[in-house]
Amino acid sequence: MSKNSNNRLRKISLVPATALLALAVAGPARAADLSVQPLYKAPPVVAPTAYNWTGFYVGVNGGGGWGTSNWGSAGSFNVSGGVIGGTAGGNWQMGHAVLGLEGDVDWSGLKGSNTSTLCPAGCTTNNDWLATVRGRAGYAFDRFLPYVTGGVAVGDIKASTPGFAGATQTNAGWTAGGGVELALTNNWTAKAEYLHVDLGNMNCGFNCGVAPNNSVSLKSDVVRGGVNFRFGGGN
Repeated sequence: MSKNSNNRLRKISLVPATALLALAVAGPARAADLSVQPLYKAPPVVAPTAYNWTGFYVGVNGGGGWGTSNWGSAGSFNVSGGVIGGTAGGNWQMGHAVLGLEGDVDWSGLKGSNTSTLCPAGCTTNNDWLATVRGRAGYAFDRFLPYVTGGVAVGDIKASTPGFAGATQTNAGWTAGGGVELALTNNWTAKAEYLHVDLGNMNCGFNCGVAPNNSVSLKSDVVRGGVNFRFGGGN
C-alpha cells in the first residue's frame, strides 16, 4: 500500500474519533445545564392597606351624665342620670385627616332636686331626652381615631314643684367635647366620648312657685360609649 493511501486511511479513522470526543464533552455539559434548577424569585412585598374611615354608619350609645341646674328661687343643685340612644353619621377621610358629621337622639334620666325658703317641698329639674348634631374632626392612626367634636344640642328642661303646675320646655343650646374610636373589624367600630352640654334656661314663673321670674337652667357633662356599624370604607 502506498504512503498516500495510509495517510488517507488515518484521516478517515480520525473523523469518528473526533465526533465521539465532541459528544463525550458536550454530553456532561448538557446534563449539567439540565440539572440546574431555575432560580426562585420571591413575590414582591405588599404593604398592608391603611384603614379607610370614609363612609356612613349607624349605631347605639349609652352612658351617664352629671351637671347642675340653677333655679332663681332654689339656687343651684346637682343633677345626674343615665343616657341611651341611637347614632347616625358619616366620615370623609383625606390622608390622615378625618372630617365627619354625627347626630344622635338619647333617652335621658338626668334629674336633681333641692329645697329652699321659696321652695320648701323641693324644686326638681328633669331632662327626659337629649339630641345633638355635631361636626367631628380627627386624625387617623390606621384603625385608631382620636377626634374633637362640637355643635348643637337640643333637649327638654322639665321643672316641677309639689303643689304647682310645673313646666316643660324644649331648648336648643350647644355642646362640645372629644373622644376616641377604634375599628374592631372592617365594619364594626367602638367609641368612647365626652360631651359638655348647655341647654340654656327657661322661665317657669308662677308654675314653679311663688316667684314671678323663676328662671331654670341646665348644664351637664355626659360620658358615653358606643358601637357603630359602618357601610363602606375599611381595608
